[in-house]
Amino acid sequence: MLGLQLPTDPRWVNIVEKNIEEVLTDHAYCEQKAASNAISIIVKFPEYTDVVEAMGELVKEEMEHFQMVHRELQKRGLTLGREKRDEYIHDLLAYIRKGGNYEQQFVERMLFAAMVEARSCERFRLLSEELEDPELRVFYRELMESEARHYTMFLNFAKKYAATINVDKRWKEFLSFEASLMDKYGKEATMHG
Repeated sequence: MLGLQLPTDPRWVNIVEKNIEEVLTDHAYCEQKAASNAISIIVKFPEYTDVVEAMGELVKEEMEHFQMVHRELQKRGLTLGREKRDEYIHDLLAYIRKGGNYEQQFVERMLFAAMVEARSCERFRLLSEELEDPELRVFYRELMESEARHYTMFLNFAKKYAATINVDKRWKEFLSFEASLMDKYGKEATMHG
């Protein structure tokens, strides 16, 4: 369903299990950044009222996820650490076509968000199936389902407002680029690393 061309190396789960505090901290900040991204979409594209409405709901949901992850840390006697730079996100941002008309900017932003949600969904699925901790398996299963909804929402908005852009073609280019990144990711205790 996600169309990702290169799956995460399953050994990444072993790294996660040895570094639960680190990965949960990173995950919490990913949720916060997703909320911030939704807010910036509202600011940049306010005339798309259905997008504004959906992003408002997304902000609330992502912050609820942030709180869920924070509670998970607390439940385990752990604390939220410092935010780290997300190199995966920066690589994707560098790939986005800069400039162009308003339609192009909107489509690029939607595809960027869809890609992040797709990879997060794939990682959450892996955690929900492979982690030894049964509580975390259930936790990530629930989150995986919401990431899948977000992924399709962003793709659908890109298609809805693309009058002159072949979104399917550009999405395939995004998928190909993202696959080229995966050789350097999946080796750290971060959601995208």
